Amino acid sequence: MKNHKRIPSMKLWHFLFLFGFPLSWGQDSEVSNTISKANELFNSEETVVSEMEYRKALSENPNRIEALYNLGNNHYQEGDFDEAAQRYFETQKKTSSRSDRHQAFHNMGNVSMEQKDYGQAVEAYKNALRNNPADEETRYNYALAKKMLEKEKQQQDQDQKNKDQNKDQNKDQDSKNDKNEDKEDQSDNKDEGDESDDQGEQDKKDNKDKREEGNDSKDNPEDKKNEKPEKKQPPQPKEGQLSPQQVKSLLEAMNNQEKKVQDKIKAQKVKGTPVKGKKDW
Repeated sequence: MKNHKRIPSMKLWHFLFLFGFPLSWGQDSEVSNTISKANELFNSEETVVSEMEYRKALSENPNRIEALYNLGNNHYQEGDFDEAAQRYFETQKKTSSRSDRHQAFHNMGNVSMEQKDYGQAVEAYKNALRNNPADEETRYNYALAKKMLEKEKQQQDQDQKNKDQNKDQNKDQDSKNDKNEDKEDQSDNKDEGDESDDQGEQDKKDNKDKREEGNDSKDNPEDKKNEKPEKKQPPQPKEGQLSPQQVKSLLEAMNNQEKKVQDKIKAQKVKGTPVKGKKDW
């Protein structure tokens, strides 16, 4: 795994020692003694007590830049980066020294790096270099902040690209799903139409079968016990011969004629027979 160079340690300049502020007597002497005590506590990592001493010094003299700056360092050491940034900002506003402003802006850049606000870090280091272009540590931190900012932008661009792609894919998938649903609806409608047609055909067939069954029932009722045998068609007569039906008809005509003759004879006999009168007495 590739190792990355860490951000150099934050510059902790204690103005009292760095610039050798003269200790004056009276009230200012007491403030200087308080700041000196706070610096010793800070170096011993007793940051809670040192913070109280720095605040005590500022309450006695709010314009003591070294107390204000070192209170910012104290907040930084405790991880209270918002408070630290505020103290550094006040320092660079109140001081007239380019060196003081350089140190304040440098540490403001360090705070922004801790908060992963690389854009703010770049601006802070840039301001620090305006006040001291030769500081190598500031130049290194400035280059690193720019690199981290560029990497962050690339990651954001990639994230946005992935988001847009996912959005397009979801849109395409939704469109595809809509088309599939339309096809399914059309298929369902077609199936329903086919089923309706099939049902219609089946109904027609059933009705036809019922009619045929009705006709069969009339012609050949299966439920009748005394079913008459089917009449056979008489054989067709040969040419020059009478058919059985013709013979039968001829015989029936002859019988009818003979019956008429017999009936006529009987009628004549009845007319010639005397009628016996009924006696009235």
